[in-house]
Amino acid sequence: MKILIVEDEPKVASFIKKGLEESNYEAEIAYDGLSAYKLACQYHYDLFILDVIIPGITGLDLCKKLKDLNQDIPVLMLTALGTTDDKLFGFDAGADDYMIKPFEFRELLARIRVLLKSANKVSDQSNKLIFSDLELDLNRKTVKRGIAQMELTAKEFSLLEFFMRNSGRVLSRNDIAEKVWDVSFDSGTNVVDVYVNFLRKKIDKGFDNKLIHTKVGFGYIFGDL
Repeated sequence: MKILIVEDEPKVASFIKKGLEESNYEAEIAYDGLSAYKLACQYHYDLFILDVIIPGITGLDLCKKLKDLNQDIPVLMLTALGTTDDKLFGFDAGADDYMIKPFEFRELLARIRVLLKSANKVSDQSNKLIFSDLELDLNRKTVKRGIAQMELTAKEFSLLEFFMRNSGRVLSRNDIAEKVWDVSFDSGTNVVDVYVNFLRKKIDKGFDNKLIHTKVGFGYIFGDL
């Protein structure tokens, strides 16, 4: 499970990150709201831990933006603002839980486990992959970007699913051939490049932010770069 910690106090952020990693979670830190939002657009996280008072954009505004990206990913507000009104503002912004500093780390872990368990149930029911404004429905075998529906072939659908499950990673042609075609890559064929170009024309054409990028000499990478 991958967790993004949004906290502008380096000591607090490092303390949380170390504790999460010791509990077998993968954790990353963003020290301001804009950086956190950019990371959330580029990579998949299973949970967000947000302070309210952070540089760039507030934790409340960031929470709203994160929920617009993917409603199902839980947000835990972790802040020193502890009045009833503060909590209500947090929940109104979309927070799934609200915790006051200073805090017991064991309680934080317990709340994280509950949130992740609930999120997994929702994810299993919806069975969708969402990245930025792109949504892939694994049950209905449909793809849409924004309000536009995309018509993909079965192989293009499998290729997009592989890209979305590995967003932010450089994928070699061999990686793609093995996972999507279930064969070793033949350097004498350009089938991978052909299908990547097919997919690009369908999901990137007409959109300002391109999602499929070429890393010359390495392969391809999916995400907002």
